[in-house]
Amino acid sequence: MGRIVQNLLFNRVLRRWRRAAHQAPRAKLSTLREQRSKARQLRVHIDRLLHVADTRLSLPQIGSNTFPRPHGTDWGWRPDLWRGPLPVHGIAGVESKTKLGDEIQLFHDCPLSELTLRQIRNTRDSDLSPFGIRMDVFRFEGSFLSLVVELPQHATEGLSRDHLMRVDCSFETETPIEIYARLNIKHGPNTEQMVREIPPQPAGQVVSTHVEYDLAYAELNEKRVERMWFELIFESPDMNQVTVRDLTLSRSRRAGI
Repeated sequence: MGRIVQNLLFNRVLRRWRRAAHQAPRAKLSTLREQRSKARQLRVHIDRLLHVADTRLSLPQIGSNTFPRPHGTDWGWRPDLWRGPLPVHGIAGVESKTKLGDEIQLFHDCPLSELTLRQIRNTRDSDLSPFGIRMDVFRFEGSFLSLVVELPQHATEGLSRDHLMRVDCSFETETPIEIYARLNIKHGPNTEQMVREIPPQPAGQVVSTHVEYDLAYAELNEKRVERMWFELIFESPDMNQVTVRDLTLSRSRRAGI
């Protein structure tokens, strides 16, 4: 059935119910009783459709790369895990070097892994990213736990010491935890590492924050930059649940003096 015919039929039905509503105060009781029964049947399906539609249309759009960017940004990116559904949504008993998608990898040295890692759908009104990642840590006897994000190759194109690198993230933790953010830049045989501490997060609340890296302070060979990756390092993560609701990276030129 063509769209034009569908619209004609819909308008016809709409006029019928509009007329019935207008005439209801004067309609015969037998007619009104029949119309009420039909209207109730319609309302069940209409209410169900509205509920589903309101829920789905209020969610952040899948594939969204929309996020606030500092003035002068020449590159910005949200990893695929936070943008769209992955073929594998979750992993239990996560071993070190396990990948979730093509860009995210978990590293740890815990001899007995009691970790789970899974992608979740963001549903809050304030969420900009469609998806997030949730990590449940039970007993943890290792000395380090880090979530590594591999940056795309074009993030290194034209990279210089005049750039500021910025990471914006939204966290939710079950209990307070120390989190460090480390930017790694491989140039030739060397790797430059810049570490920032994420401000403490109140337990049970989603908090958005950001860290910046001024590459003017990096010992960086601009002509030999090969790749970049970013790490979230979690201190004493046992018996905790950490959710990263969003993660974006951007770079901009430092303002001239």
